Amino acid sequence: MNRKIVGMISSYRDLEKRADWLWQQTPHEFGIWQNIQMLGMAAKPDFLLMYQFDFPKPHPQKSWLNSFRQKQQQPELDIHSLLRGVSKERIIYLLREPPLDEVIENHHRTYQQAQKYCGYVSGPDDFAPHPEYMPAIWYHSNSFQDLNEMRPPKKVAACSWITSGISRTANHRQRLDFLQSLQNSGIPFDLYGRDLPTWAHRNGELSNKWYGMAPYYYNLSIENYANNNWYVSEKLWDALLAWCLPIYYGGSAADKLLPSGSFLRLPSLDEKGIAYIRDVTANPDAWYAAKDAIAEARQVILHKLNLLNWLSNFVENNA
Repeated sequence: MNRKIVGMISSYRDLEKRADWLWQQTPHEFGIWQNIQMLGMAAKPDFLLMYQFDFPKPHPQKSWLNSFRQKQQQPELDIHSLLRGVSKERIIYLLREPPLDEVIENHHRTYQQAQKYCGYVSGPDDFAPHPEYMPAIWYHSNSFQDLNEMRPPKKVAACSWITSGISRTANHRQRLDFLQSLQNSGIPFDLYGRDLPTWAHRNGELSNKWYGMAPYYYNLSIENYANNNWYVSEKLWDALLAWCLPIYYGGSAADKLLPSGSFLRLPSLDEKGIAYIRDVTANPDAWYAAKDAIAEARQVILHKLNLLNWLSNFVENNA
């Protein structure tokens, strides 16, 4: 088989120099999946993925003062120098962040810029050139083989929530308010995450999310955004791959992508939602009832929704 090499560039800091990005999402060595090999830093790839790449913002309208300031700044980034000679029709742009009110203007600008360089531009927005669900990535360090073949791990605790203390948007602040109300309710759950407020009763950060999910029957999977039909993130994939039953707050995309019964819907981030969590997590009955659906959902994530599978299909149709 004549496999095509897929390179990658991203503005996510932890991905800038990752030679093994996505390699844990395939059963084969060195990022191979069917007809492609994912080599993010390849010098001359056949295809290039621009993965949440932030284009430089345009300079303000020129004046003598702005011209002086620009001379003091770094030279403007030459996008073409990052494309490694890949032709436009073989360059893919995937925007990953949710279309929060605070960043919609920036998303519009990003899509406009991406269309100058990329033959395919997509994101979880109605106004994206190609509105589409985000292909699945996950953040467990387990091998693909392990995740694919494992039976449910031993469950010894009721519920966990892995989140952060980010508060820069109204949606983030709503989630933090719900966290505070949930902790004040006295419902037992274990909280993990970084940069959480001092008032949060947390267990600390995790180097591997697996340890904050696998021992639990339930996981609170609460998106930053729930207001369109496209956005769904790794919060759901991570929980299901750890054999948790997610108590999910998000948009309708999950209903279209996953088997019925593989997750529970948190009705709202208020007292009604707290009452729902109290009822569900009081015993593991819902988890046992959903176990077969969770098993099916895990296979969908691993084999169908997997970003490597998405890339493989794109290459097959555009080689």
